[in-house]
Amino acid sequence: MSRFWSPIVHTLDPYVPGEQPKVLDLIKLNTNENPYPPSPLAISAMKAETGDSLRLYSDPNASELKSALADNFQLAEDQVFVGNGSDEVLAHSFQAFFQHTKPLLFPDISYSFYPVYCGLYQVEQKRIPLNDDFDIDINDFQQDNTGIIFPNPNAPTGKALPLESIKQLLAMNRDTVVIVDEAYIDFGADSAASLVNDYDNLLVVQTFSKSRSLAGLRVGFALGHCDLIGGLERVKNSFNPYPLDRIAIKGAVAAINDTAYFEATCQRIIESRDWLTEELSKLGFDSLESSANFIFTQHKKLSAKVLSQKLRDENIIVRYFDKPRIDNHLRITVGSEAECKQLVSSLKCIIESS
Repeated sequence: MSRFWSPIVHTLDPYVPGEQPKVLDLIKLNTNENPYPPSPLAISAMKAETGDSLRLYSDPNASELKSALADNFQLAEDQVFVGNGSDEVLAHSFQAFFQHTKPLLFPDISYSFYPVYCGLYQVEQKRIPLNDDFDIDINDFQQDNTGIIFPNPNAPTGKALPLESIKQLLAMNRDTVVIVDEAYIDFGADSAASLVNDYDNLLVVQTFSKSRSLAGLRVGFALGHCDLIGGLERVKNSFNPYPLDRIAIKGAVAAINDTAYFEATCQRIIESRDWLTEELSKLGFDSLESSANFIFTQHKKLSAKVLSQKLRDENIIVRYFDKPRIDNHLRITVGSEAECKQLVSSLKCIIESS
């Protein structure tokens, strides 16, 4: 620790991102990246932007991207906010909506950046336990709060809350902002984006990192009432007016417009997820029903920690969480068909030799 740090820095417990090892021939199933490349149209659009125009600042409003997103979700441009990855969008949301006198509510098993942001922005937090089936019970969120945030599908469980339940949650909390963090929405759940025009307290946050295969580009966005978007814009323009570069804007616009490629890759991942879930079951795993591009699972006999290490020895990495309630589970990203087959083959050998 440094004597030059401000007092708040000493108290922070930073987010630990998924491991990004530099290992050849690694099967990387730990950070929920898309196993397939970005849209060829997106690659082409980004290459075309790498010229003299890079000497100029990007559009601080990212109007071209906002227009494409507004058209895609049938909203107005002033209902769209864009940022440098969904994590930045979430960070601005914590500053814009949650710095009040009551606690922010979120599930106890959830995206681990939420408590980090609470520490950074001095937001009181209250973690609401998932039930024994790892489901969110919306009735538990009917209490005083400065806001509510949760992933849908939830991470790391992969379980999704139906739209009807989200409607009830919004209706029960009309005086505070409810953020639905939809990083994995395109792999089998229903987006709350369809509710934006009905609830002025709803903010839907999505990313291009998962279903659009653009994790390395860092593009996220939010959809909500123009008053919420206006608050985010005020925070953004007090922090960094140019969160997206020219290449990112062009690539994201092309990706959102390439519907056929997007739908094909999502379907491919869904089919691999279903196949992998069935194969894991044959090997003695119990998996939660997933609507995401990952599977949350535990073996009936072998510990998750041991399995994680033995897979690493086979050059396969999955995510192990050494945390209460989930310390015997693995979160396995759905890889390509070939990667899924290799995972199953390696697990079979590990289990048979144990």
